[in-house]
Amino acid sequence: FSWMLPVDVNVRVFERAWHYVVHQHPILRTAFFWEDLDEPLQVVRQQVTLPFTYLDWSHLPADEQEAQLSAYLQADRRQPFDLSRAPLMRVAVMRVGSRTCSIVWSYHHLLLDGWSVPLVLHDVFMAYSALLQRRIPRLHWRRPYRDYLTWLRGQDLKQAARYWHQRLQGFKTPTRLPLDRDPGSTVLPTDQAATAQIVLSAEATEMIQALARHRHLTINTLVQGAWALLLHHYSGEHDLVFGVTVSGRPTDLPDSASIVGCLINTLPIRIRIRSDVTLHDWLHALQRQQAELSRYAYSPLAQIQRWSDVPGGQPLFESIVVFENYPAQVFGQSPHLRVFQRTNYPLTVIAVPQPSLTVRIGYSPHRLDEMTVKRLLEQLRFVLEGMSDQMDRPVTALNLLTLAERERLLVAWNASQQRAPVEQCLHTLFDAQALRTPDAVAVVCADQHLTYGALQARTNQLAWYLQQRGVGPEVLVALCMERSVDLIVAILAILKAGGAYVPIDPAYPDERRRFLFQDARASLLLADGTAMSFPAPPSVTMLDLAQLAPTLDALPTTSPPCRTTPDHLAYVIYTSGSTGQPKGVMIAHRSAVNLVTWATGVYTPAELAGVLFGTSICFDLSIFELFVPLSCGGCAIIAESALQLPDLAAAQQITLINTVPSAAAELVHRRAIPASVRTINLAGEVLPLHLVQQLYEQTPVRQVVNLYGPSETTTYSTWMPIPRAIERAPSIGRPLAQTRVYLLDRTWQLVSIGVIGEISIGGAGVARGYHQRPDLTAAAFIPDSFSATPGSRLYKTGDLARYRPDGTLEFVGRTDQQVKLRGYRIEPGEIEAALVRHPAVREAVVVVREDRTNEQRLIAYVVAGS
Repeated sequence: FSWMLPVDVNVRVFERAWHYVVHQHPILRTAFFWEDLDEPLQVVRQQVTLPFTYLDWSHLPADEQEAQLSAYLQADRRQPFDLSRAPLMRVAVMRVGSRTCSIVWSYHHLLLDGWSVPLVLHDVFMAYSALLQRRIPRLHWRRPYRDYLTWLRGQDLKQAARYWHQRLQGFKTPTRLPLDRDPGSTVLPTDQAATAQIVLSAEATEMIQALARHRHLTINTLVQGAWALLLHHYSGEHDLVFGVTVSGRPTDLPDSASIVGCLINTLPIRIRIRSDVTLHDWLHALQRQQAELSRYAYSPLAQIQRWSDVPGGQPLFESIVVFENYPAQVFGQSPHLRVFQRTNYPLTVIAVPQPSLTVRIGYSPHRLDEMTVKRLLEQLRFVLEGMSDQMDRPVTALNLLTLAERERLLVAWNASQQRAPVEQCLHTLFDAQALRTPDAVAVVCADQHLTYGALQARTNQLAWYLQQRGVGPEVLVALCMERSVDLIVAILAILKAGGAYVPIDPAYPDERRRFLFQDARASLLLADGTAMSFPAPPSVTMLDLAQLAPTLDALPTTSPPCRTTPDHLAYVIYTSGSTGQPKGVMIAHRSAVNLVTWATGVYTPAELAGVLFGTSICFDLSIFELFVPLSCGGCAIIAESALQLPDLAAAQQITLINTVPSAAAELVHRRAIPASVRTINLAGEVLPLHLVQQLYEQTPVRQVVNLYGPSETTTYSTWMPIPRAIERAPSIGRPLAQTRVYLLDRTWQLVSIGVIGEISIGGAGVARGYHQRPDLTAAAFIPDSFSATPGSRLYKTGDLARYRPDGTLEFVGRTDQQVKLRGYRIEPGEIEAALVRHPAVREAVVVVREDRTNEQRLIAYVVAGS
């Protein structure tokens, strides 16, 4: 404790008063021994010398005095106690004025609890007053500490064992510490401790006290309840255990309140969060549990741990709540009171109720950082001040976010400076570019080069023909073709005719192709010779483009009339089916145009001059690779896959590669990334840090971009240009233009910074839903309660992430424990690198298990193909 004493202190008498009190209380002359002994012993010395320091700073200016005091306190906190040498305490007096002194009193918690502090100080000042008057001090009688130890030995540990075993039965894993620091981050040495605090206003304190009186609750219960709610919010657990302190002064031991010593005990409190209980009822249940466990307050914590189901070697809890209800006026109403407390727990919440409610958090900097702790304190303030308005709400529906944090999550971190998408369709973006640069090369495939003008003419002819066959808005046209210039012609022609294309890979097994035909219910199939041999359903008309050439040559090369609007379908891409039956994701032009508008705004023309079109059109990465360059004058360079780069004639024309990390890793291994490549986009898998470093150090790539997004939100929803100097796992960044990303808990409530939540995406990229699956659509696409626009929806991805303090998103995993490695035609992940070279592999599913440290362990993988 450090406080100011605004009186003219006689330092020599003050020192004698302290020595007198130390002599009167055996606990203050106690040392501790345990090495080479069967059980620890307390040894009371007959005589001890109290370390007493006097410093005169009265000649120094005020700012220098403050600097000296801060330096002294810091040095004092670093000075350890030798537990075998009594006394385990020391006192310092610093004169800072003619009638003012600063007092510093340090002691080990083994000697005293908080209740004993005013008892000792009262005796010190009583002795000081008597000695000043040259009288022998006459102190109040205090029950000796040994009486408490005698009482303690008489308690029934068997009865306590039954109680704690029943109370903790089934609880096997400690509740995670909120917002634990990254293991690899730079921190202070582990022997350092830190403290932060908030002081509630007098009005807020009175409001909380009134709530406690009205609802027949204690302030201690409200503080414990607030901490439990935050633990639940941050850990996601509904079964929580943290430590609470009890005075340990038994009612059946007369005058136990007068004992000077350490009677306080720390006990586990187990709290369950239930959706069917109101905050009022839940707090009263918590208060009843406090009263119940106080009957077993004598239980040694080490024994309680043995009686629990938590395995040995693990802590029963990592945070404790301390409620200090001893009077602060013993320090002379000092406005400069400073309290430094340290426990052996990573996080300690200390509540001091008088005169205004003060909440401190002591923490280990190697486990938590300062900003995290300050955020926790502000949330504690918010929860405490808001309890009175939420007493009749279910516990799981409480608002735990401060207004500032809610504003940050909803608005600031979802803000975009990109222009709004234009009211156009994908094919009209291409047409506009073709008018601007008709002679520029639009598509390269092997030795074929097609200009914008030629590509536009060919697509117009096929579009006229498709309209004659009944293609128009909302009409689905299946597409099963090898990768070629004709494939791009067919895609654009379907869109220009007003229809939406349904891509089907000709290499898919017959069973999968048959399912896609039947589920899509498309009446037309555009195919080439390799796909014509597949027996399509009788209801499907198959069109071979090669055989249609004479017919198409006779049709106009001008654009046909088209009634398509931005809200009509552009394509239906089917999911892999890794988590069930494949589902057709319906994407409207508006959503795809938003992606293209964003990309042409953030990537330079030089970056988009030559984009590798190496992803199967059955995966939505292909939308970026095709429509982005064709909307800004770039060139789409066709390849069977990204791994074909070394053999690609046009390799030196490629300026941007869009692929998955596992394929990029293979390209780095082969040293196959051309010198012309400026940017590489990586998505579909978790991006390893070492791969980013390799791309910058071993390839000509100037920019690595990490992107994230499911098919249901139009290819990409977040992005992050990764800097060269990166020391931690790459983030998936922030939302794209016109995109909103929220992290939600199981009740669809926003989670705080650092808390793991399910990625839920809203905005222009959200799909219309699943084709022919209204039940799955309703389950995955939920109303967007955060949007003011009627009818807005969120897509619940099933992916988990957390916000970093800078507002970027850190991908964590999947809620269903299955990770789909998608986006590349041959798509094993890094862990199946050997399979990349196998031409039969079409897709892979990795099934993982996550333990409580979020470490992912591979159980099995499944590879689909021939």
